Order: sequence, then C-alpha cells, then structure tokens
Amino acid sequence: MGFLQEEHGSIIVEIVDLKKATLIHAEAFKLLLFDDIKSGWKNIIIDLSECEFIDSTFLGAIVMGLKKVTQIGGNLCLAGVQPEVKNMFQLTRMNKIFNIFDAREDALASFT
Repeated sequence: MGFLQEEHGSIIVEIVDLKKATLIHAEAFKLLLFDDIKSGWKNIIIDLSECEFIDSTFLGAIVMGLKKVTQIGGNLCLAGVQPEVKNMFQLTRMNKIFNIFDAREDALASFT
C-alpha cells in the first residue's frame, strides 16, 4: 500500500493506494510529485479512486504539486475522486482550482 505509478506516454499517473491519506503520508507524496516534476514529467494525474479520506495536510501536498508543475508549464489533474474526498475539495473550494475527472481514462483523454 502507498503510492503506485503508471506511465502513459507523456503522462504519469500517481495512484494513491490508501484508504486514508493523512499527515503521515503527505510529505512522502509531496516528495514523489516533486521528483516526478524534476524528472521532466509535466502531465500528472493523481488517481484517488482507492482513497476514501484525505486530510488537509495531504490536500496541501497535492496543491503544492499543482503549483510546482504549473510553474514549468505543466498540468496536474485528479481522477476517481470519491464522495467524501470530493466534499473536502468543495469545502476548501479546491474544486475550482483542480480539473477533476470521474475516471482515469477521462483524465488521460483530457491531455490529448
């Protein structure tokens, strides 16, 4: 459990393979995103389909990843966001900042 990666051409998918993504996972995930960006990935999808809960610290790591990738002209979007996680994005108004797709396939198609 933790984080899995899939490469799809010029797109990397970061799969959050956790039921609850919290403070104890946030720093590692942020470093993973930053390493992706340093390695040249500009198109990133975060797949949250396995995740039933995220806390504000983990949300902050995602926001920092978005900020960093947009600074280099890239894009980061979310896929498979479950209802409770979607509520977190709505409460914090982050749903206005992120492109959120129901399925990973829809997110992948958005880059073409």
